[in-house]
Amino acid sequence: MQTDSKLENYILSHSDDEPELLKKMERDTHVKMLQTNMNAGHLQGRLLKMITQMIRPKRILEIGTFVGYSALCFAEGLEEGGELHTIDIDDEIEDIARANFAKSEHGHKIILHIGDVMDILPLFGEESFDLVFMDGDKESYWDHFEAILPKLRRGGFILADNTLWYGKVVEKVKSNDHSTLGILNFNKRLAEDTRIDKVILPVRDGLTLIRKR
Repeated sequence: MQTDSKLENYILSHSDDEPELLKKMERDTHVKMLQTNMNAGHLQGRLLKMITQMIRPKRILEIGTFVGYSALCFAEGLEEGGELHTIDIDDEIEDIARANFAKSEHGHKIILHIGDVMDILPLFGEESFDLVFMDGDKESYWDHFEAILPKLRRGGFILADNTLWYGKVVEKVKSNDHSTLGILNFNKRLAEDTRIDKVILPVRDGLTLIRKR
């Protein structure tokens, strides 16, 4: 959800500070990367850390690593002995993400996988996860969700990012806008799904909190 800049500044000034490494990553992303909006950012990053501390997961799965900003936020909230598996299909970000993880005191909790989510998920076998963050290809959100749900423990949580998709979910959609169509399909099917509890939080670009019954 887009907020007035004054209100956003007020919110940030009354929330925990963004760690220096993450500040630098945000600056570097705006200078060196094209898709600068793919970082979670200050407010959402602090929320991801807080949710992790509340849920106290042992194993986290993230789909969509980018430069590693959100992974490091989860890792901050993850207790020692816990682990985060993060998957990204873009091999060009691998060196950037690994370098960022290496600079963090929490980087040792993170295991990076490069490849297609649908190819990597079966490699986990019978292992389950307590918390999942979905931030990958929007066209494939529902397919990813269906593949993830069996690997989520009962009572576990999924956080699905970008579920308001710049407000396009309430606008007339063009037939070739595949990302928006993917989000609309995901939101509709999720709303009708009785296997889960769900609520959309109007944070940043929409964050759906999902609990497996």
